[in-house]
Amino acid sequence: MKTLITGGAGFIGTNTADRLLGEGHEVIIVDDLSRRGSERNLRWLQERHGDFAFHPIDIRHFDALRKAFQDHRSLDLVLHFAAQVAVTSSVTDPRTDFEINALGTLNVLEAVRELRTPPVVLYTSTNKVYGALSHLEVIEEATHYRYADLPHGVTETAPLDFYSPYGCSKGTADQYVRDYHRIYGMRTIVFRNSCIYGRRQFGIEDQGWLAWFVIAAVMGSPITIYGNGKQVRDLLYVEDLVEAMLSAYAQIDGTQGQVYNIGGGAENSVSIWLEIEPILFDLFGKEIPVSYEDWRPGDQPIYISDTSKAQRDFGWQPKTGVDEGMRLLFEWVHNHKELFT
Repeated sequence: MKTLITGGAGFIGTNTADRLLGEGHEVIIVDDLSRRGSERNLRWLQERHGDFAFHPIDIRHFDALRKAFQDHRSLDLVLHFAAQVAVTSSVTDPRTDFEINALGTLNVLEAVRELRTPPVVLYTSTNKVYGALSHLEVIEEATHYRYADLPHGVTETAPLDFYSPYGCSKGTADQYVRDYHRIYGMRTIVFRNSCIYGRRQFGIEDQGWLAWFVIAAVMGSPITIYGNGKQVRDLLYVEDLVEAMLSAYAQIDGTQGQVYNIGGGAENSVSIWLEIEPILFDLFGKEIPVSYEDWRPGDQPIYISDTSKAQRDFGWQPKTGVDEGMRLLFEWVHNHKELFT
């Protein structure tokens, strides 16, 4: 299998490339290396797997991107991960956010469409396309919020309600990817991801919050909780996401043109501090001090993915529980402190 990965030196891209290269597949990485940790991830992949094709391209630059696709025209799969990923950054600079997420995705789709035999395109979207989900009844409990009527979480039939410039740009890209299947017959898949975490994640306060909590705790950096800490997310370990993507690709006859909510599901949902803190305490053996600030724009009090469609269509479900996934993340950070200095 020959796979081109945009954002291939990022967190999800690195884990995916590592899996594919380890299995003997050909991988082409496109990445402008602008994200924190991306150069280190690229070197790590090169040290583990030797030489592979790498193109230092910003996906906003169509001519350079198109040339890279033309240079590797016999592609089987394109995994489009390259993105501006922080809601806060999108609020500060919505133009750049749009150019990377919306225009960049259109550039990828057009570069693929020009190929004689277009490969499968899998795009990682976000649950933020559903907005605040304010039409759902939410109940506040002692340590977490819960849906009154959705025990298994949000399905793909939930109405789209883009919130924040980030939600708008990712949602725009999401719909373009879907429509290129309908209009041009391209084999595309959209994954609306919840919170993905794991090794090789250089999380920061504005993105990759769980990795950031672990990194901050290990390195002694301050942690700020925005809101009351009861906000609930479903957590998915990155290796389970990689398995989901490869499973969806393997069954492309049934998955093309489809959208899937991908996350840890109800069984792997926790509140971002009041239920995460005890797990961190067990890992570190001590309390971790935090401070509190106001809620941030677009922050949902609860989001849980109903992953039953993915299980039905390509037989996937998460395998790594939160306790085990956090242990693996903690061990990686603890054993690689030099990466965070």
